[in-house]
Amino acid sequence: MKKTKYDEQKLIEAARQARKFAHARYSHFQVGAALLTKDGRIITGSNVESSSYGLTICAERVALTKALSEGIEQFEAIAIAARDGMFTPPCGACRQLLFDYAPDIDVILSNGHEFQKFKLKELLPHAFDDSSLGEK
Repeated sequence: MKKTKYDEQKLIEAARQARKFAHARYSHFQVGAALLTKDGRIITGSNVESSSYGLTICAERVALTKALSEGIEQFEAIAIAARDGMFTPPCGACRQLLFDYAPDIDVILSNGHEFQKFKLKELLPHAFDDSSLGEK
């Protein structure tokens, strides 16, 4: 695994702590995310479910939209923590939104005991991006 300039364990722990604030009253599947900015800040998010399932927002999108709404636009990595014992990659919607704003970030998945790390581009090959929209 390539050496990074950030502490994966610190980021994973921030995601694990964020998971405690998840509002998953329907699925009971709590997820936390910790988004590392290029300047070293960690922005966290947890999933928030709605009885109208389509309105549910994932932890990764909560963290990203919090960061963007605070004027933060450059990111290094995101850690995702769900149930111990399982690696939980971002859903397709999260992959797309992350790709729109941070296509080169590392995605760190924790199962509570170990972690796996991917480049977002590995998780979303042939992504739809602004070049897909044609001429501006």
